[in-house]
Amino acid sequence: MIQRGDYSDAPFTAMLYDLVPAYINRGDLDFYTGYARESSGPVLELGCGTGRVLIPIACEGIQITGLDLSEFMLTKCREKLEKEPPEIRQNAETVMGDMRTFDLNKSFGLTISPFRAFQHLITPDDQISCITCIYNHLQPGGKFILDIFNPDLKRIASLPSGKEIEDLPEVTIADGRKLRRAARVPKINRPEQYMDVELIYYVTSVNGQTERYVHAFNMRYLFRYEVEHLLARCGFRIVELFGNYDKSSLADNSPEMIFIAEKPGY
Repeated sequence: MIQRGDYSDAPFTAMLYDLVPAYINRGDLDFYTGYARESSGPVLELGCGTGRVLIPIACEGIQITGLDLSEFMLTKCREKLEKEPPEIRQNAETVMGDMRTFDLNKSFGLTISPFRAFQHLITPDDQISCITCIYNHLQPGGKFILDIFNPDLKRIASLPSGKEIEDLPEVTIADGRKLRRAARVPKINRPEQYMDVELIYYVTSVNGQTERYVHAFNMRYLFRYEVEHLLARCGFRIVELFGNYDKSSLADNSPEMIFIAEKPGY
């Protein structure tokens, strides 16, 4: 059996997300919980998914609202929250919504957009709409943390390959099934700076039957000064820029570009 879809229309994306070691062991939780503790008010997470970052922040005793466009991912997040003690659950709220047009009727001391969520916005109009919504929901002096990958120009120049490249060797998951994953880029649109991406999951049951799931989506790549202009255009000033979660400076080989932007105080 083959299933295909993206975050918002395919339930298998939520089913498989928490099984990928590269996601659950990403190494950014101390970074985000640290900024959440320093914030002057509640936290907003855009693209909260299954709660990978949201729940640890709630466990710190911090109020956090998670927004996501996928009801499947939010359902998984809520199921995980239900397993937490009441004092943790009361710190977290989840909302289904579009990061380009949300209106939550409350303000936040910190907004975070971890792990590529922003890069699903392809056009400058969508990006500006999102950043403007963030700005309007932040308290004066509040911060916005934007994490995107540092584009590898050599790799981008070699795309598209169209070939499946294994990025997760086969592992056995808790229920005894086996999981492996490959990725491929069937198409790249260089003038508009985005790739068609497919993450291909192979799940083999204990009786040997294999199912193939194709998670297909567009991914925009952005460059440093492009992002700086977007943030400035929407009223933010950049106070820090890191190349990784250890707060190291951005360098050629940095895997991330992490922008810490501030809404001016009044």
